[in-house]
Amino acid sequence: MYIFPKKIRVSLLTQMALLITIVVFISTFLIITLFSSILDEIIEHYIGQQAMTVAKLTANNKEIIKAFDEEHPSKKIQPVAEGIRKTTGADYVTVANTEGIRYSHPNPNYIGRHTATSNDASLKKHHSVIYKGNGVSGAAIKAKTPIWNSKGEVIGVSSVGFLINNIEQQIFEYRTKIIKLSIIPLIVGVMGALLIARRVKKLIFGLEPEEISFLFKEKEATLESIRDATITVNIEERVTSMNKRARELFDDHQLVLGGIVKNEHLSELIKEVIRKKNSQTNKNLLLGHQLYVLDLSPILKENEIKGIVLTIRTVSEIEQLTAEFSKIRTFSENMRAQNHEFLNKLNTIYGLISLKQYEKALEIISSEVKERQDTISFLVSSVKDPLIAACLLGKINRSKELKVNLEIEHDSSLTNALTMEESKNLVSIIGNVIDNALEAAREKNGVNGKVKVSFTDLGKDIIFDIEDDGFGIPKGMESTIFIDGYTTKREGNHGIGLAIVKSSIALFNGEIYIGSSPLGGARFTVVVPKNSVFKKEE
Repeated sequence: MYIFPKKIRVSLLTQMALLITIVVFISTFLIITLFSSILDEIIEHYIGQQAMTVAKLTANNKEIIKAFDEEHPSKKIQPVAEGIRKTTGADYVTVANTEGIRYSHPNPNYIGRHTATSNDASLKKHHSVIYKGNGVSGAAIKAKTPIWNSKGEVIGVSSVGFLINNIEQQIFEYRTKIIKLSIIPLIVGVMGALLIARRVKKLIFGLEPEEISFLFKEKEATLESIRDATITVNIEERVTSMNKRARELFDDHQLVLGGIVKNEHLSELIKEVIRKKNSQTNKNLLLGHQLYVLDLSPILKENEIKGIVLTIRTVSEIEQLTAEFSKIRTFSENMRAQNHEFLNKLNTIYGLISLKQYEKALEIISSEVKERQDTISFLVSSVKDPLIAACLLGKINRSKELKVNLEIEHDSSLTNALTMEESKNLVSIIGNVIDNALEAAREKNGVNGKVKVSFTDLGKDIIFDIEDDGFGIPKGMESTIFIDGYTTKREGNHGIGLAIVKSSIALFNGEIYIGSSPLGGARFTVVVPKNSVFKKEE
């Protein structure tokens, strides 16, 4: 059976180092090639011009021109030509007559012989020419120019050459220097490639690209599968990512990917996390008309905050998940409150019976039964909506636990039929306001605190009046107390109740008024139109 060879896996570090090294090597090679080509052209041009200069210098030499008229011209021309050759560094300086017979040559054996190359351009056309050619001395860069006598006649030709072998040797020396200098940037480039590759590898925690890609997809899938809304924001409070649940919750553009956080309370919580570099948990947040529970965790890099992770859950989801527990807890708390209250009364009754004060014991029992029955009977007869009746009964039990007197005016009545959504929101409004009133009364007067509640649905509106004998609302703070996060309490997660009240009243297109109560504290008047926004939506 044929076994396929394993695919060779090259690490990112090796790939980057090889790539940068190859790029630097190719760049260096191209630069050397370009410089060599330019160097060849420059030297050839320079040598050609130099050869022509020497040729013209020879052609204009008076001794050489004068020697042409003698019987043996070479005897005078040869020494002069050789002197010029040695002085200028040319490889040969040749002087020939119009028939091409040499009068001078570095090798005396060639004197008197015909030149190896044509002299027609100089002798017939009277041109000075530069060219590459082969002669008896070998390949050379040559220059030829005519020699003129005093009468203006061409009497010969001056030919100067620089052998290509010698030129190439000079070029090779220059090229060697260029290559040696190019090795320096090549070495620096290779070392830099290794350093950069190691740096990148460190920054990505030694992971390969496919591993990074997998981790990214894995984290993305994990975030998308989380049922809680998960959002990240940077230190400029700009949203940088949102999971699927977050996009579903905030499709009304309260929080938008790439957008700035506009909610003031959320902005303050983010600033607090940045300032303290600590997580914040179970913070209430009101966005629009929905209440959320929020956790904030800083994203730290080298003890410096780079962003914040927000985990957001709707209160309705929490209530749904913990519905059974909440029922048990509520029942337990009610039982505890009633047990505490009845235990005190039972002890009193037991004492009276022990003292044989049977009539007083019967009186207390009758009074308690009558009070409980009267309260329930009143709520059943006066309040048609069961949720609101249950809320008021719960607040009565709560007031007894706090030792605060909660009085509901017997003239109150609420016979208007409400939808389930209206009932829930109205319970949220009056429940929060009554809780605040009970706490305010208890804070100032202790067990002597008083709260009074009255309500009516005569006319076009449902009206609730909640009064207390607490400290009241300071002048000028009537609007401030409804801001999300505002509280006068130092401990606990407070400052959300009245913000919920304001939001819920807005759903009814209702109003809330704040004034002074005859009891000495604050008076909250809630006005909700019967023709509410909920009925309009239906």
